[in-house]
Amino acid sequence: MPLRNKIRPSGPLRQLTPQSRSTAAKSPSPFAHSLASWGTARLALTAFFAVDGLLFAAWVVRIPDVRSQVHASHSALGLALLCVSAGAVATMPIVGRLCVRYGSRPVTVASLAVLALAVPLPAHTHSVTALGGVLLLFGAGYGGANVAMNSAAVEIVAELGRPVMPSFHAGYSLGGLLGAGVGGLLAGPLTAAGWLALAGLAGLAVTAAAGVALLRSPAARLLSPASAPSTPSTSTSTSTSSARSTGRVLVLLLGLTALCTAYGEGAVADWTTLHLTDDVHADARVAAAAYAAYALAMTTGRIGGTWLSLRLGQDRVMILGGLTAAAGMLLAALAPLVPLAVAGFVLVGLGLANIFPLAIARAGVVGGPQGVALASTLGYAGMLIGPPVIGFLADATSLPLALTTVAAAATVAAVLPLAARRR
Repeated sequence: MPLRNKIRPSGPLRQLTPQSRSTAAKSPSPFAHSLASWGTARLALTAFFAVDGLLFAAWVVRIPDVRSQVHASHSALGLALLCVSAGAVATMPIVGRLCVRYGSRPVTVASLAVLALAVPLPAHTHSVTALGGVLLLFGAGYGGANVAMNSAAVEIVAELGRPVMPSFHAGYSLGGLLGAGVGGLLAGPLTAAGWLALAGLAGLAVTAAAGVALLRSPAARLLSPASAPSTPSTSTSTSTSSARSTGRVLVLLLGLTALCTAYGEGAVADWTTLHLTDDVHADARVAAAAYAAYALAMTTGRIGGTWLSLRLGQDRVMILGGLTAAAGMLLAALAPLVPLAVAGFVLVGLGLANIFPLAIARAGVVGGPQGVALASTLGYAGMLIGPPVIGFLADATSLPLALTTVAAAATVAAVLPLAARRR
């Protein structure tokens, strides 16, 4: 296996004598420089997460303009948008293997470059078929970036020895807020082609700058599945096989946790404003503000995720987060008053904030980059199936009742970490 991600010590290790300890105390510790370098790596990777969120939001806010340009019906547009998911799901397992072979950092830089180059393309299509084709490339870049970035983040979390994974996803949320906000403000002055080209150039610039910083930072240890010893003996082959099987089950449980969380995120993103306007009779501006409050709550929760994880433990954060999201969704779905419904969506944002990043982090520790790929693929599948499932259930019953399935999924997301901990 390549050693690109192996840590290479700067010099031979030696035992400190009392005299050398005294000398070391008077001179700057090499570990202080190492810590600063890891801080640079963390900052650079956070920039990648932010760019990922910005580029995706930049595309989302201009979907109506592109739809008009290609003269797509709702069903045709839905099929074209499905190509984003198809490209992502098809790419994620491949990128997991590439991260094992070449290291997650170079793959992160390459994936973000592909995504930035693909963002302007939809504005230059003139048919649904062409739009679907470029969205396959967009989805491949987006899915690849998510696997590679999370794999790199798991490595940095392991090196720092602190549960900082939520802070990376906070960068994604902040980037998404920035992309949506700036994209909305420039909807009048700039055409879709102009805005997406500007977003792509910004993405390439940040990718280049952050990529140099990330690749020059200290190399992280390559994370391989924790349950797989490197040189198993014949006498322990049975126990090794059992350990690997347990590791796969654990990664699957964590992936299902991510799926349940992403199911809620996708459903809330697509149905919040419609529920508030149609069922709770809120003004359109209030409904938009409610979704912004939900997104801000999720961002805030992720910013504080490391602090909470250190004080409560990651399992408790995931369990309490799932239960908080479930209670908030029941309030948001069933409350007859606008303030109560908005408060419910804020609780959903706070509750869901840290479950996905912590689940991905644990999957990476257990299964390495391929564990991240599997958990991310399941999570993305949850975000994919959430909106249409809510739509079908809403037609069969009602939208408020359909939204209570998000509470059920959040409850499952709270229970699964308990099952994973027993393993």
